[in-house]
Amino acid sequence: MELIAIKVLIGLGVGFLIGLTGLGGGVLLLPILIFGLRIPAIIAVGSDAAFNFLTKIPSSAVHLMKGTVRRRVVLALAVGSVPGSILGVRLLQHLRVVHGAGVNDFIKSAVGILLIIVSTLLLLQRKIERQVASRPPTTKSFTGMAIIGLIAGFLVGMTSVGSGSIIMMLLLMFYSYQPKVMVGTDIVHAVVLTGVTSFMHFRLGNVDPSLVAYLLIGSVPGGILGSYFSTRVPVLWLRRILCAILLATGARMLWVPFH
Repeated sequence: MELIAIKVLIGLGVGFLIGLTGLGGGVLLLPILIFGLRIPAIIAVGSDAAFNFLTKIPSSAVHLMKGTVRRRVVLALAVGSVPGSILGVRLLQHLRVVHGAGVNDFIKSAVGILLIIVSTLLLLQRKIERQVASRPPTTKSFTGMAIIGLIAGFLVGMTSVGSGSIIMMLLLMFYSYQPKVMVGTDIVHAVVLTGVTSFMHFRLGNVDPSLVAYLLIGSVPGGILGSYFSTRVPVLWLRRILCAILLATGARMLWVPFH
């Protein structure tokens, strides 16, 4: 019973931080599952992917209703990200067959690298956005988006990290719309990507349904509460503090498997 309460509280805290800062659930939740709850990394990845999928469905529906989604961009990204995520999950399964529990050390290293990359990109986000001119996508940029989707999908399949933050940053290389359109497009694509990824992991037994359920029980009210307080706290500084913590966490995850 105590462990259930802890899982619900973790969901509450993660949901609150997502609503407050807009940071992705993957980068916030995965280290807690691995280090805090001591869940095997491969189960943490699968459960985290399912959690991200379910938490993004309501907000994606809102963006679709508001018309803040560019469907062609979602399609271009998905053309690459869906096969990429399948390849990523299959690589993990191959490593588990060959190395057994050693796959968890591989995942920790991969997640550590991604946490460092994601937190660095988030710290530089405003600078990157200021340097990008507003421009619509072209046929050439759609090809580039598919390649971005392939790479990001592969990483998400292996780690569940990057379905939002990495793709958002890389998208700025090819086109730029109003922030709400960028966010809406990114979220709807993330639903597609995490949906495929979590389904693959679920089929392989890498998802703990009860864990996901307890996290969701906490994250839903947490997200609402965080959104309410987002206009009442210095979000920019909080994001920077969280990014610094994620950098340190990523470094630790790289350190642990080899020492």
